[in-house]
Amino acid sequence: MASWSEFAADEPRLADEIRLLIQQYGPGFGYLATVRADGGPRVHPVSPLITDDGLWCFVIDSPKRRDLERDGRYALHSFPPEESDDEAYVAGRARPVSDPATVARLARLGRATPQGDWRLFEFTVDVAMLTRRDPVVRSGAGGPQVRLWLDPRGSGPASRHEPLDPLRAAPARRDDPLVPAEDRRGRHGFDTRRPAA
Repeated sequence: MASWSEFAADEPRLADEIRLLIQQYGPGFGYLATVRADGGPRVHPVSPLITDDGLWCFVIDSPKRRDLERDGRYALHSFPPEESDDEAYVAGRARPVSDPATVARLARLGRATPQGDWRLFEFTVDVAMLTRRDPVVRSGAGGPQVRLWLDPRGSGPASRHEPLDPLRAAPARRDDPLVPAEDRRGRHGFDTRRPAA
């Protein structure tokens, strides 16, 4: 699991572009997907904080916080820009932060209310993806430009910096009905048998 700073050191341009999309309205803003106790997804808006040393989020007492405390898997998606359909996506694991100095420093930076019932989490980065789309749809125009980074220490494919064909993003073998169900789960534990709609 890479920290945001490790990801940014390995792929600085991609990290900067993802940061710009997440902070396009000033403070960070995006949608956080967590895993419910029954295994289903849960999505909430959040205000992540990106610093040179990490990707952080203050999470109030809520179902999403209980999800993160029980099962740290998360996915973070940028809020859509007004002028395009560009999107940023980061996924990994959330870890609670208990160091008082770190919590106090980030509370000041993120303007977190001192008396609020929140908990600070650091989000590691296993996957980072940026999708750029031509704002003018033209007949015969190419598809979206997708850039993908995978933590080289993770269990994903060895290739980590190459462009991704969005129509072939999931390995074909996962669709094979002869593959055991447990092997059809993607890197983050979600069932990948069905394509995204």
